[in-house]
Amino acid sequence: MSKDLRLNDEIRVRDVRLVGEEGEQLGIMAVRDALSLAVEKSLDLVEIAPTAKPPVCKLMDYGKYKYEQAKRDKEARKKQKSMEIKEVKLRPNIEDHDFETKARNAQRFLTEGDKVKVTIMFRGREVTHPELGKTLCLRLAEFCKAESSIEREPKLEGRNMIMILASVKHD
Repeated sequence: MSKDLRLNDEIRVRDVRLVGEEGEQLGIMAVRDALSLAVEKSLDLVEIAPTAKPPVCKLMDYGKYKYEQAKRDKEARKKQKSMEIKEVKLRPNIEDHDFETKARNAQRFLTEGDKVKVTIMFRGREVTHPELGKTLCLRLAEFCKAESSIEREPKLEGRNMIMILASVKHD
């Protein structure tokens, strides 16, 4: 038996199902005939379903296809909104006015659709009172509750307490 034949199949290994440039079926033909047809029409022969029996090939201008694909991808990326994590740094003994300024900044970031990482920095013996940092984090979360939800509860990591607020979409 020849290597060119499949067992229990009258279709030869070197045959392909050919699809025209407009999507029309051109039938099953030998690879060399499909290639000569592609050269005749100044197109490329592209294998689109290699696991099918027989494999499916299409006549197309591959360069034009790649260009249009890149254009579609670029357009999809343009419409996609990228989200960033903005950081607001506070100290445990912050004054009210300074707190309100930082909280308004956090509110603005959240309305723009970004996440906000709230960092309370402890210096010296301040770290012995983590409850002050936690109340400050919760106070900020309360200030921004209309625009956000707490994604990560306040947690002490070394000399910093970190909390993450996620933007709530209003559509």
